[in-house]
Amino acid sequence: MALEKFSEIYHRAATRKGSNSDLEQRLAHPKSVKELSEIPDDRWLATFSQKIFQSGMNWQVVRNKWPGFEEVFWGFDIEKMCLTPPEMWEEKATNPAIIRHLGKVMTIPHNAQMMKSAAKQHGSFAQFVAEWPESDIIGLWAHLKKHGSRLGGNTGPYSLRMMGKDTFILSGDVEGYLRAHKIIEGGRDTRKSLHAAQEAFNQWQEESGRPLCQISQIIAFSVGDNSY
Repeated sequence: MALEKFSEIYHRAATRKGSNSDLEQRLAHPKSVKELSEIPDDRWLATFSQKIFQSGMNWQVVRNKWPGFEEVFWGFDIEKMCLTPPEMWEEKATNPAIIRHLGKVMTIPHNAQMMKSAAKQHGSFAQFVAEWPESDIIGLWAHLKKHGSRLGGNTGPYSLRMMGKDTFILSGDVEGYLRAHKIIEGGRDTRKSLHAAQEAFNQWQEESGRPLCQISQIIAFSVGDNSY
C-alpha cells in the first residue's frame, strides 16, 4: 500500500493548527494496559450506554440527564443489570429522570450480559479490552458490534476512545482522507475497507511511533473543515 508519509500529514496538520505545539496540545493520550484494566466494569457499561443515548441526539442534553441515569440504573452495576427482570426495564424506561427510549434502555441489560461473558474468561471486561491488541482494533470493534447492542458504526470506537483505549476513529474527515487517497473504497464498514484502514494505521504507527488515536486526530486536522 503506497501511503502518504506521516511526516507530511503531520506538517500539514501543524500548519493548519498554527504550530507543532498548537497541534500537540490538541492530541489525546491513551491509557496504559494497567490503567485500562483497573477501570471498574460498571464504568464501561455506563460509557457504552451514554454513547448509545447520544447517538442521534444532542450530546449535552444526554450529559445533563446523566446523573438521573446513574441513579435509575444503580450505578450500572453489572450483576444488578443482569438480574433485573424484563418488566422492571419497561418501568425504568418511563422514568422522567432519564431520556425515555425503551429501545436504547434495553441495550443496557444486553451489553451487561456481553460484558459479564467476557469477564468470565478474562477476569473483568476491563482486562479483556486492555489486553486486546491495537494492531487489530477493528477486531474489537467487530466483537462489540456482534455481541453487544447498538455498538456498531462509530458508537463502539467513540466509547473506547472516551475510556482511554487506543483506537482510531473513522470520522467524516478521516474517512474522507482515506477515500481521497484510495485507501478505502465502497462501504466504510465493509470487511475490506476496515482491514485496509487498519493496515494503513498500522504502517503510520510503525513510521511515527504514535498511538492510533493521535494518528487519527492528526489526519483529521490535516484535512476537512477544522482549520482553526
